[in-house]
Amino acid sequence: MSARHRWAGLALSVPVVLSATGCEWFTDFKRQPSIWTWEVTSAKDSLKPSRGSPQYSVPITGTAVAGFQVSYAALPATIDSMAGIPNPTPASDSSLANGRKYFQINCSPCHGEKGMGDGPATQFGMPGINLITDVTKGRADGYIFGMIRNGRGLMPPYNRIEEMDRWDVVNYLRGLQGKLGKTVPTGPLAAPGVTGDKVPGFTRTAPTRPAPFVKPGTKVAATDTAHAVPAIDTAAIARKQQ
Repeated sequence: MSARHRWAGLALSVPVVLSATGCEWFTDFKRQPSIWTWEVTSAKDSLKPSRGSPQYSVPITGTAVAGFQVSYAALPATIDSMAGIPNPTPASDSSLANGRKYFQINCSPCHGEKGMGDGPATQFGMPGINLITDVTKGRADGYIFGMIRNGRGLMPPYNRIEEMDRWDVVNYLRGLQGKLGKTVPTGPLAAPGVTGDKVPGFTRTAPTRPAPFVKPGTKVAATDTAHAVPAIDTAAIARKQQ
C-alpha cells in the first residue's frame, strides 16, 4: 500500500476512534465540560450542588442576624445591637454538651476551663477576662452571641462557630455562671488528639458544606434534630419575592 493510501486510511479511522472515546480536536479551552457555580451535579440528585455556599450565606433554615450586621458600639457597652436577639435554643443536656465542646476548644485558652479568666494564654501576656463576674452575668444572651460572632476589643471574631452551636456556647456559659440551677462539667471532652464526636465536624451551613437545593413548593426542615426548626414553606417565600 502506498503512503498516500495509508494516510487516507488513517484519516478515515481517527474520527471513529475519537467519537468512541468522547474526545474531540478542540484544545483551546473554548469547548470543555463545565458547570455553573451552584448547578446540581446530577439530574437525579437535586440536593448536591457542585460547591459550597459562600460564607455568610443565609441557610434555608433562616438566621438570627445577617452577616453584614456588625456592632461597633464603643466599650464598655451596656446595650449592643445584638443584645435584643432572643436565644432560640433551650439549655438542654445536648445543648450544654455541645456548648462545652466548643467552649473548651475555642474559649478556654483565654477564659479558662471554668470561665474565670485563667486560661493558658494569660501566661503569654493575654489579659485574663473573667466571665463569671456580675457584669457578664448581666449581659443578654444576644450580647454574648454577638461577641462570639463579631469579636470586640482584644477578642477576635469566632464566627467559625456556627450559629446553632454559638447559642449552645451561650447556654454553657450560663451554666458556668450558675444561672441554670445546675452544675455543668468543665474541662476538655477528651485528651489532645482524640477526634470523632469530641471535635467539631463539617459545617452545616457554609462554606464547606453546601446548603441543599430546593424547588418552590417543597417544605424544608432542618436535618439536625438537636437544633430542629419549623418547616419552611418555600412556595410562600417565592410568592413574597415576586
